[in-house]
Amino acid sequence: MWPRQRRGPRIAGWFGFTSPEDSVLDFAHSRPHHNADMKTLVVEIRRSLAAMPKKNAPSFRLVRREWSKQLKHSSATTVLTLAKQLVPLGFWERIFSYEIIVHHQPSLEALNQKYVASLGRGIQSWGEVDCFACYIAGPAWRQRNISDQLVMSWAQSPNRWWRRAALVSTVPLNNRARGGQGDVHRTLKICRMLICDRDDMVIKALSWALRELSKRYPVPVSSFLEQYDEQLAARVKWEVTNKLRTGLKNPRRVSDS
Repeated sequence: MWPRQRRGPRIAGWFGFTSPEDSVLDFAHSRPHHNADMKTLVVEIRRSLAAMPKKNAPSFRLVRREWSKQLKHSSATTVLTLAKQLVPLGFWERIFSYEIIVHHQPSLEALNQKYVASLGRGIQSWGEVDCFACYIAGPAWRQRNISDQLVMSWAQSPNRWWRRAALVSTVPLNNRARGGQGDVHRTLKICRMLICDRDDMVIKALSWALRELSKRYPVPVSSFLEQYDEQLAARVKWEVTNKLRTGLKNPRRVSDS
């Protein structure tokens, strides 16, 4: 369940597996980790990430799944504390933190505003933002463990990545695969705040948010496009209109000949 990634370390579509590498898995199997010292856990996880045969999603997922098994019976406090310590240490440590939480139900349910703010501190790339929003902020917001006001404050941030995070956090509200039931009010509230933003990262996120909502609620999205036609970026109008009409963001153009 990786969010779409277009720049930086590639994430999109990494659902495959590689053959188990003993040099990686030995670290995850070395002891029962639910009672391990926190510093030791951090060190061992970083060693297992550094030992990945390739810096790609199949290798990463192999490591993360083994650690998820080891942490299965750990408390939410343990997993969240571990994640907070790993987040500032690097890209793979950050993504690892987000994934162990989303795959550890007690931790996911325990997310609150303090945890979410801490886990999001320092996001600075497309991949980091989308993983944070889809795995951490969005689910916490869907569960109403964080407030609308917090997400709205991100939408008002001078930092492009936080503005993108606000929009991408609407995706888990509406995406069935991520447990969303649909939320027109909260989704469009954030979209309205950023209709005039011309940062490319924000424009693409706005398109994504509206397209995801349109799968369940095409009429409110169509009305939104009409109401804000003059303010919306051309890319948003093109992609969302295509989605409403064809079910695709960018349908292939068929030659008239």
